[in-house]
Amino acid sequence: MNHATTADRLKRAQQLVAANGLDAILVTPGPDLRYLTGYDAVPLERLTCLVVPATGAASVVVPLLEQAAATASPIGAAGLQVHPWGESEDPYALVAALLPGAQAVGLDDHMWAAKVLGLRTAMPGVEQLLAGPVTSRLRMRKTPDEVQALREAGAAIDEVHARMAEWLKPGRTEAEVGRDISAAILVAGHATVDFVIVASGPNGASPHHEVSDRVIERGDPVVVDIGGTMPSGYCSDSTRTYAVGEPVPDFLALYEVLRAAQEAACRWARPGVTAASVDLAAREVIEASGYGEAFIHRTGHGIGLETHEEPYIVAGNELVLEAGMAFSVEPGIYLPGRFGSRIEDIVVCTEDGVERLNLQPRSLLILEA
Repeated sequence: MNHATTADRLKRAQQLVAANGLDAILVTPGPDLRYLTGYDAVPLERLTCLVVPATGAASVVVPLLEQAAATASPIGAAGLQVHPWGESEDPYALVAALLPGAQAVGLDDHMWAAKVLGLRTAMPGVEQLLAGPVTSRLRMRKTPDEVQALREAGAAIDEVHARMAEWLKPGRTEAEVGRDISAAILVAGHATVDFVIVASGPNGASPHHEVSDRVIERGDPVVVDIGGTMPSGYCSDSTRTYAVGEPVPDFLALYEVLRAAQEAACRWARPGVTAASVDLAAREVIEASGYGEAFIHRTGHGIGLETHEEPYIVAGNELVLEAGMAFSVEPGIYLPGRFGSRIEDIVVCTEDGVERLNLQPRSLLILEA
């Protein structure tokens, strides 16, 4: 992040703080702090807190031993005032002193309970609300630079899916395959591995199975859902379902229903429609084929500096999609005791549709057994 980006994000944050009837938002280490300032602060028991008032300059309260790291981060280049505190000082009182007369503050959605209570004690007459209406609104709509970062993350995780035939073989355990995938995620350019799901046979009916010592058998469908964080801080997330040898005919029929559902949702998604309607576009296809009760989760989630963030593509979410919003489209069908399947792409809303950021084939890949 450069100075202009930080200044623009803080300015827009202040506008939303005022529009939401808040006197300030208070942001501790995590994705909101990184988004607003570029400072990827270490979360500690000691308080680090960005103070963004509705009017006036934003500033940062940091432990004295973190002052050098804070000023060396984009915070220093942006010229934000840094208020260090020593080990025997009360940092919560310092935050309160920066907001005289405040009546309502928004706390970032990831703030630790100990810090929430510390701020409540220091500002007993101030109403505490969530900062999500400010921070999520800003983060939901990605800039061209953010879209490019997500595009690079999508290409990196696609590289890993393209190598799956090297690892998915009868006689290997899910855990063995998972270790190979984890190494490949880093080789593909990610800074960290965030999750690896290798769910073979009946384990595929559990959407968040991860890995086990189950030995992959000939004919098994295998759900592979993987993702990591790039050096940019932006995340990847993509799911494909494979078959190790020819699967049973009813799985092939199920898979074609799923592929049609995922395609329908991607075709429907665009600015001007609601998040709920994208969920419905996938769900209607699955329900019409008799698998409605087997689609047990939402169709998607937003992605950016977190793997899961707003907007959530789920029934009841009447948020109207806008250009720049990025999210997954990942319907699934799960038959307990038998198998499951999921297809997931990250997409970003363009002016009149969506761009898929994952480009690996969506047809069932039957690997040589």
